[in-house]
Amino acid sequence: MSGKHVYLQTLLLLLGVVTGAVLGAIFGPSASIVKPIGEIFLNLMFALVVPLVFFSISSSVCRMTGEKKVWKVLGLSLAAFLLTSAVAGSLTWIICEFWNPLGSFATKIPPERSGIAGIALAGRTFLQTIENMFTVSDFPQLLSRANLLPLIVFSALLGAAVSLSGEKGIPMARFLDSGMSVVMEFMRLLMYAAPVCLGCYFADLVGGLGGSIIRSYITTVLIFLVVAAFLFFVVNSVYVSIAGGPGAFKAFWKNITPPSLIALATCSSAATIPSGIGAAKAMGVNDSVAESVIPLGINIHKDGSVISGVLKIIFVVAFYGLSGYGCLEIVGIAIIASLVVGAIPVGGMTGEILICSILGVDPGFAATLLVISTIVDIPATLLNTTDNIVCAVLVDKFSGSTK
Repeated sequence: MSGKHVYLQTLLLLLGVVTGAVLGAIFGPSASIVKPIGEIFLNLMFALVVPLVFFSISSSVCRMTGEKKVWKVLGLSLAAFLLTSAVAGSLTWIICEFWNPLGSFATKIPPERSGIAGIALAGRTFLQTIENMFTVSDFPQLLSRANLLPLIVFSALLGAAVSLSGEKGIPMARFLDSGMSVVMEFMRLLMYAAPVCLGCYFADLVGGLGGSIIRSYITTVLIFLVVAAFLFFVVNSVYVSIAGGPGAFKAFWKNITPPSLIALATCSSAATIPSGIGAAKAMGVNDSVAESVIPLGINIHKDGSVISGVLKIIFVVAFYGLSGYGCLEIVGIAIIASLVVGAIPVGGMTGEILICSILGVDPGFAATLLVISTIVDIPATLLNTTDNIVCAVLVDKFSGSTK
């Protein structure tokens, strides 16, 4: 999908959500008449999630394990990715401790919207939530959106096994690539209906819950922008200064503009890969490191998604009145969700559905969380892109690579 198309899709989604919010505010509970239109879209999305995760993860891992240059710097890359993601998530959590995105709206979920999930969560702890999170006892159980993490683990192991099978695994690798192409085309077609369908869903949401949720969205977006700006200007400067001192600091800010502008203009991390690699090389990063870390980071490392993930999780925890979730748990879940988003191009609500699945809430709430992703998509893309370049600088420094 082209950057221009992604940008237009984001604008159309925002237009649909805003229109739905206005209609919901005007008509109130009567707006629920359009709810079935939104639920049709959600049902189709839910049905697509399992094949989407399976083909995307397995084919991605299969390709990755076949590239020796990835393995050369994989350990340091993963360490750098984890470090920057943990810092981004922790900073977001700290700010939310003083600036609650839901405000007085927190824990005031109407009984009719809590459903079975809301009742089942009473007294639930984080340790109970992660029980059997990563595996299931029978293969058919993988074919459910309620078991996305076990499906991800299975798909990743399958992709690695296909790659390690050599020539005998080539037909399976082709099948996985073909399946991913077909599923992505399915997703592309489905997303054409997203502005209207999500607008209908949001009209019902605002009509039933009132304007408080709009204020919560606004606060959430403001928090995101504050954290993103601090990470972009301050924390990135600290990272590159640690890696190379004043020289690296000057080189970073001298060369970061082109990939930043491309990220803002296209709203696509993938579109920035050539410019990002060029910028990293101009900063003195070894060619092989730049050409490995940045493409790998585009797939599995998205700090902007971690920030929005923390905000979404806090949104869910406060909305449903959950307990037992502190900084470690919330940031950990956000990082896991960002891995899924990174590995699945145009993954729709996959990350949001995974969050709902881990927290044990109604998966339909994923559409509510998708609004956050849509609004912050542009600054999140900027942060995702530039942070991968920062990681390339760090990996180059600590791997001892030279030009």
